[in-house]
Amino acid sequence: MSGVVGAVVEAWDELRIHKLRVLLALIGVAAAVTAITGITAAVQMLEQGFVEQSERFNGRPVTVSVDAWPMTEQAADASALDAEFVRTLERYDITWASRDLWTTVPIRFPDGTAGVSTRAVDVPLATMQRIEVSEGRWFAEADAEALAPTLVVNEAFLARLGVADLTTHPTVLLGDEDPVRTAVVGVVPDAWDNADPEAFVLYDQLTRWYDTDASAGYGMAAPTMRLWVPPEIVDELVPRLQSDMAAAVPGWDVMASDNRDQSTGLLDGATTWVVIGVGAFALLLGGLGLVNISLVTVKHRIREIGIRRSFGATSSRVFFGVLMESVVATTVAGLVGVVIAVAVVKNIPVDAVFGGGIQDMPPFPLTAALVGMACATGVGAVAGLLPAVVAVRVKVIDAIRY
Repeated sequence: MSGVVGAVVEAWDELRIHKLRVLLALIGVAAAVTAITGITAAVQMLEQGFVEQSERFNGRPVTVSVDAWPMTEQAADASALDAEFVRTLERYDITWASRDLWTTVPIRFPDGTAGVSTRAVDVPLATMQRIEVSEGRWFAEADAEALAPTLVVNEAFLARLGVADLTTHPTVLLGDEDPVRTAVVGVVPDAWDNADPEAFVLYDQLTRWYDTDASAGYGMAAPTMRLWVPPEIVDELVPRLQSDMAAAVPGWDVMASDNRDQSTGLLDGATTWVVIGVGAFALLLGGLGLVNISLVTVKHRIREIGIRRSFGATSSRVFFGVLMESVVATTVAGLVGVVIAVAVVKNIPVDAVFGGGIQDMPPFPLTAALVGMACATGVGAVAGLLPAVVAVRVKVIDAIRY
């Protein structure tokens, strides 16, 4: 053990003496390690961004969706679906679940009444589909029992209402013939540029205050039942849910499915290897530069090495000492590269790079740092191999010749 420590200390002293000769090669190695480490970490961050974007559309894994359509005029009333939904949550002990209904509701704006695309949901949907409120708040359980409904709207809705923010506690009239005054409690970002006004409302509040039979052309279908469940019970749960719902509402066509096959847009593994390969190529170039400099350094140290051999230094000690010079040098360069990569990745402007915030920001991956250090150490060992072989072949007589 003391021999290894001594070799490392000796290698570090040699690097200090020849620091100007190896500096440029080590800069290349450090830059390559920064690229490999940073790319590995950024790819994982980008992967998380794609995962969250997918979950905003399809729900977290695993979300089960149950849809139903009446097939005959004698089909059971849609209220039976709500009752069965409540029983299902109790029967299977499901915590995260929501009804989800897209419909069009008349809203009275200052410039007239317009049908607004409205999504009637339950409180847990914000967590299930990562719905972020940029201003105000999301619904609370107490809102379901409030004396008037509340809305969470997008920015386009707020702009058409003629207000800039929620400081004035804006309200709108929901409905056409007998409208109910509704408070706007939250704002979500627009899904795209020039988006139309959209709104969220609690499902129970909408059905309580909005008479769909009296609406001129605004109808409501049965809501989709969404349940966020553990992956291990999905295969058994989906057919049970479908049969339970079908039995509860005769005359309805019921379909249950899950979102395990909807993880689209995620990065392919080949992409990761391609970007890592680019960094590895840069690391190889830095290693070749270090080989050249090490060979020149050994040529200038033949007298020194010959004298050490004359005092009893073995071939293995000379070989290991020269090899460790490259390994120590690239290890230090790798450490510098990893530190730079961590600083860069931690300060990436997420909104600008990924087009939106990441809710669950992954920590800097330890594997990325280990990969960077392993690459740097490996290149140092390979780069020091040839100079070490040359040093071993130095004879005592060479010291006299030089």
